[in-house]
Amino acid sequence: MDQLGLLFLLLLGAVVSVPVGDRFGLPAPVLMTLFGGVLAVADFVPEVTVPPSLILPTVLPPLLYAAVRRTSWRQFAANVRPIFLLAVALVFVTTVCVAAAAHAMVPGLPVAAAVALGALIAPPDPVAVTAVAGQLGLPRRLVSILEGEGLFNDVTAIVLYHVAIAAAVSGEFSAWRAGLDLVLSAVVAVVVGLALGWGANRLLDLLGDATLQIGLTLLVPYASYVLAEELHGSGVLSVLVVSLYLAEYATDADDVLTRLAGYTFWDIVDTLVTGVAFGLIGLELHNAITTAPGRWGTLLGYAAAVAAVVVVVRLVWLMPATWLTRRLHASRDYEEEIPLGWRETLVMWWSGMRGVASVALALAIPLETDAGTPFPDRNEIVFIAFGVIAATLVLQGMTLPWLVKRLGVRADSEREKEFEKELAGRAMKAARQKLREIEQVEELPEELSEQMLRRAYDIGIRISPELGEEERREAHEKRALRLKRVRKIQGELMSAARHEVLAARSEPGADPEIVDRVLRHLDVRSLR
Repeated sequence: MDQLGLLFLLLLGAVVSVPVGDRFGLPAPVLMTLFGGVLAVADFVPEVTVPPSLILPTVLPPLLYAAVRRTSWRQFAANVRPIFLLAVALVFVTTVCVAAAAHAMVPGLPVAAAVALGALIAPPDPVAVTAVAGQLGLPRRLVSILEGEGLFNDVTAIVLYHVAIAAAVSGEFSAWRAGLDLVLSAVVAVVVGLALGWGANRLLDLLGDATLQIGLTLLVPYASYVLAEELHGSGVLSVLVVSLYLAEYATDADDVLTRLAGYTFWDIVDTLVTGVAFGLIGLELHNAITTAPGRWGTLLGYAAAVAAVVVVVRLVWLMPATWLTRRLHASRDYEEEIPLGWRETLVMWWSGMRGVASVALALAIPLETDAGTPFPDRNEIVFIAFGVIAATLVLQGMTLPWLVKRLGVRADSEREKEFEKELAGRAMKAARQKLREIEQVEELPEELSEQMLRRAYDIGIRISPELGEEERREAHEKRALRLKRVRKIQGELMSAARHEVLAARSEPGADPEIVDRVLRHLDVRSLR
């Protein structure tokens, strides 16, 4: 098997791991990590030679864009305080604690190299957190905070990592230069993200076609990442900015086909790229183990100690941080989403899994310093990093569903239902208001006016039947049964039409392009 065959095997595993994970209650990323680990020890699987410099720019842009599509700028703005405490402050604290522990444990490990280790394992993985938390039925406020932490902490950690690596390679460190680099990196990233977001939004309007628009949304995150990195900015932050901009402004309420096709496309990309990324983690775990033959016992002890530091620091930080956030939330009028009670705080604590970014940063550690000497304790750092990744991803990922169930942390279904009912009412009122405006401009027959009024009313009732009075609900239910029967018959008619058109594809002299055009027309009509 060559590496292309291995890639196809990982893609197949990414597809299969989703239903298997649902069947056994295990997160798909964890299953893919285990699958990659099994492949790594198989004789027929080749050694993976993915350049470390390509992992982050290849994997992170589409995954970040897919994650941002599920949120909004307003949600981030409302949660800026808890996200800051987790994404920025906690990354700094974790980096310092891990660096101190590693420097004390590993003989001869320089401070700069220890800080690099702390920075690369400090950020919980946004892909793992989103994939795992999204399947557990957690409260939306908790998922929002975890997603915000996962999306923004990579920015802080990657900047810290580059500063530490530069100090270890050159032997020099300047605090003011590091702070300046952090500020400039953020400014460049924001400017690039806003500029590309504005330009992409204008280009989406010019393209018009759904296929071309969706193709552009796939290219924009990569362009944003690469351009920001070329200008010495944060590629991750640039992708976040451009994704939030497009999610906020590049939405046409009447472009139904593009929106539905876009959702499907990005769900597929998210599933496949996530699976391949975590499969590579499993494959690289084996490679990391082979870097330290004969010292596994000692290095496993180091990895276990550092993993314990990472887990304990997160818990020790979260307890006072969530308490402080709740106090500030109670004293000021903020619409931020915060964890309620110690149970949700424990779930947040145990959700701190490491993943793709940590793997890429560990593999990207240089082999030599500027002086031509080997990078200090590189093999030890890589081994410890992968040990922490395996411990947090596999152990926490597999036990998080059990913990959520034991603590009884569940989404507030009543609140969600009330919000859904509110939106259904607003949609119904907007439709009725538009009907009144039309009636003021043109005279409608009474029968048509009544029919349109019923349809406007049905818009809300179909979403939330509780909106109508009992009599109107009963009338709606009768109409719904009749409509269901009509749709069933109409579906059979459309199915017969599609079969006939599709059969024409194999007839002599038939033009497949015309057949596909007619079939697309029937498909769109069936969808509507």
